[in-house]
Amino acid sequence: MAVKRLLLSAVLVLLALVIQVSVLGRLQLPGATPDLLLLVVVGLALVYGPSTGCLVGFAAGLLADLAPPSDHAIGRYALVLCVMGYAAGMFRADSGRRRTVMGPLLVVAGAAVVSTVLYAAVGALVGDTAARHVGLPGLAASALLYDLLLAPFVVPAVMLLARRADPGAAGGEITGAGLGTIARYRTTREVSSGPSNGRKMRGLKL
Repeated sequence: MAVKRLLLSAVLVLLALVIQVSVLGRLQLPGATPDLLLLVVVGLALVYGPSTGCLVGFAAGLLADLAPPSDHAIGRYALVLCVMGYAAGMFRADSGRRRTVMGPLLVVAGAAVVSTVLYAAVGALVGDTAARHVGLPGLAASALLYDLLLAPFVVPAVMLLARRADPGAAGGEITGAGLGTIARYRTTREVSSGPSNGRKMRGLKL
């Protein structure tokens, strides 16, 4: 993992954790709590891919497990965010492939629901039945609602910072193919077809 990528991930995770514990965790909203850590992990994974998403998710979840007033088994949320980071990274767009604005929101929606169910399932394995008493469908629905409300403000900003910190990981752009893709296309065609054929193909492309 590049140094800039590591530093940015650490700063974003720590900032999200502080806000999660000191602000969002004290709102006492009905149902679940908005999961800022999950959104940061998803945003980084959509840019950096599944391997980095898995590592960042594990580190973020472990910090959340250790941070007060945590009252669950250590490693429980680390496992959940590790899986979510890997899964979100699988939806990373290859360089030059178009991605619509709805793409990250769909990933967030899936992560919000799956992470809630997975967290409850892991809790059931270790004897924590709190989700059963509260109502898992209600928790999943509220988590989906809160995370989708936060996502447009968090995920694009995280993805933008991630791409600036590591331009080599610029896959998954929300805009169209752009000039960068045209330049890559030209280079590929010129190498494979020669300069004259490359000029002809560029004329057809543009």
